[in-house]
Amino acid sequence: MLTCYYTSPQFVAKLRNSPAGPYLDGFAEELKEAGYAQLTARRCIRAAQHLLHWANGKQIPPHALRETDIVRFKRHLPRCQCRPYGHADRPSLESGARLFLGYLQRIGVVPTGCVDDNPPAPPLLKAFRQWMKAQRNTAEATLDNYGRAIRELLRTMGEDPSGFDARGLRQFVLEQSRHGGWAKAQTMVTAVRAFIRFLIAQGQCPAGLDEAILAPAHWHLSALPRYLSAEAIERIVGACDPTTPVGIRGRAIVLLLARLGLRAGDIVTLRLGDINWEQAWIRVAGKGRREHRLPLSQEIGDALAAYLTGVRPAVDTDRLFLRSRAPLRGLGSHCAVSVIVAQAMRRAGVTPATRGAAHVLRHSAATNLLRQGASLQDIAALLRHRSIETTAIYAKVDVGLLKQVAQPWPEV
Repeated sequence: MLTCYYTSPQFVAKLRNSPAGPYLDGFAEELKEAGYAQLTARRCIRAAQHLLHWANGKQIPPHALRETDIVRFKRHLPRCQCRPYGHADRPSLESGARLFLGYLQRIGVVPTGCVDDNPPAPPLLKAFRQWMKAQRNTAEATLDNYGRAIRELLRTMGEDPSGFDARGLRQFVLEQSRHGGWAKAQTMVTAVRAFIRFLIAQGQCPAGLDEAILAPAHWHLSALPRYLSAEAIERIVGACDPTTPVGIRGRAIVLLLARLGLRAGDIVTLRLGDINWEQAWIRVAGKGRREHRLPLSQEIGDALAAYLTGVRPAVDTDRLFLRSRAPLRGLGSHCAVSVIVAQAMRRAGVTPATRGAAHVLRHSAATNLLRQGASLQDIAALLRHRSIETTAIYAKVDVGLLKQVAQPWPEV
């Protein structure tokens, strides 16, 4: 597979005779399948050579390489005198070395679990994640959000649940709530409550201890949803260039958010099999992994067809929307979707007065439907709200109708 990137038989033979030689053909094949450009792939292969050349000098065999060795290799690069490698373009050398170490793990040369940027999860956190998946069908992304708060709780109060008490939990929640807004505090409280309930179910904490964790103050329906006008939405859609792969993908994503009110997380989890072209619907698995079927309009269908038939790479994954750069795989998280929408907004000259660009389009879809005469029940069905009370916040944005029911202020 090295011949895909190099035309000289002599140079390919030299690569195969290097310390990294036994692994370079397979590594090159993986780079090609992941969609890396020729120049980037060559840099990664060069980094793999350099890493094993350095490791050989340190008497580190390939199977003994660990994440700490990548850190040592990074420190070596500024003063590197390895011939004929050198230390030019250090960021690409480090990233290429990490890619190569990951490849060695995937083919079984490096033991599983030795290549990990994150510290190992405490046993209680691992058990909690398994329990939440089995009992609540909780998504991985949600558990990752909970994990940050629970790690901090275990660092603060220790890993022995028998030492947890109401006073300590309330103090922890109070201290953590000072470092962010209401939404962050609420996520932290939800995570800690779920964790304490897990411990209660396992008999490691007394029943009722979860009631000691008080939610942060927040008044229902106290805020107005941030939204954009219909004209601004059309400008954002028009700002997606239909002549480029990134623009075609961006237009399909923006239309799903703005017309169907999808969440950014819904975009990430969409699969090729979720689209029924014959009956014109799309299946969405939202919060709690509840599945819903939403109508597929001609406009959205055309945008999806243009992306699927024209620009989506042919890779071994059924995720609908993929990254535009290698490695070619599904979008990483809802943050990637918000970045795509924010870029379209900047091109359109639209500046929303809030964070979370993707969610603004969801609010805008609901608000514009209400102003066109749709009922709250219809909007709740589109947004997949379980309670009409959640949708009721949009009743406050129709100022015209509110003026008709507002009572005059009494004279003094």
